Amino acid sequence: MTESYRRSGDEVPEMPQDRPYAYGSAYGHDTTRQAYPPPPPYAPEPRRRARRPVALIAAVALVSGLIGGGSAALIAGATDRSTQNTASTPLVNAGKSSGSGVSGVAKAVSPAIVEIKARTTGGQSTGSGVVITGSGEIITNNHVVSGATTVTVTFSDGSRKTAEVMGTDPDKDLALIKVRGAKGLTAASLGDSDKIAVGDQVVAIGSPEGLTGSVTSGIVSALNRDVTVPKEEGQGQGRGRQGNPDDGGGWPFEFGGNQYNGDTGSSKTSYKAIQTDASLNPGNSGGALINMQGQIIGINSAMYSPSSASSSTAGSVGLGFAIPINTVKADLDALRDGGSGGSNSGV
Repeated sequence: MTESYRRSGDEVPEMPQDRPYAYGSAYGHDTTRQAYPPPPPYAPEPRRRARRPVALIAAVALVSGLIGGGSAALIAGATDRSTQNTASTPLVNAGKSSGSGVSGVAKAVSPAIVEIKARTTGGQSTGSGVVITGSGEIITNNHVVSGATTVTVTFSDGSRKTAEVMGTDPDKDLALIKVRGAKGLTAASLGDSDKIAVGDQVVAIGSPEGLTGSVTSGIVSALNRDVTVPKEEGQGQGRGRQGNPDDGGGWPFEFGGNQYNGDTGSSKTSYKAIQTDASLNPGNSGGALINMQGQIIGINSAMYSPSSASSSTAGSVGLGFAIPINTVKADLDALRDGGSGGSNSGV
């Protein structure tokens, strides 16, 4: 008989090393004994368990990245739109290289604003003017040059030129002078005073107290104010008229039935004015009132100063008036022909 069991001491053959999960004996198909327990149904399961958290973390990171990236894209888009909106609504069109706001207007328009000194038989008046043509035409107030024997113009760069009076219109308190031998001057752009509204921001440039090129700003505080000013030479006694430091106030005017800065006299005229709270002082007369597009919308003509003011309290109180530029444009041809007051040039 063949032995069905193995004697003690019989040598058990070694299992091959490359068969970790072999079944049965080394000699045949004996399934009564197993060299190793059967493998689990899914042998790689431990590895999957090890990889699953890593895969989960990676997936979470990927989703988070997508969400975060989307958020960043939305924020960037909002920023871009905001930037574009800001760039598409510039505060001023006075000049692309001039900056923006009041400083941009001042830089663009100041070269067209001049100081005017008019010597008369009674003294000297100081005012301002606006260059309106490159050939040297300058608009100012009649009361600045009325009765002048000599007129000197000082430009923003400090240069001085002699001018002559071309025509005056005492009824509108306007005058036109022209610089001798001028060419290629920087001229201001004239706007449309019918388009301004109460509350619009404005800039005033002139030579108050002889301080050439002074810039102030404010708003249009009222429209169509009835302002009355004197027509004749010698009726105004303020510093802005005669340059006498002992006189108080500025060019006299009437408003609302009251007189300011002295007596306007018997020969007077009225006009519809733009009211502004931009600081105006004696010497600003004839200067420019400018909108935020760098266009002239008015010629400053009257301002209130307390008649009893001392040197420590005198100054602008936020009540100034300007002749609308449309009134000026309508009168230009007449002024070039001598105006209603005729040419009174003494030079």
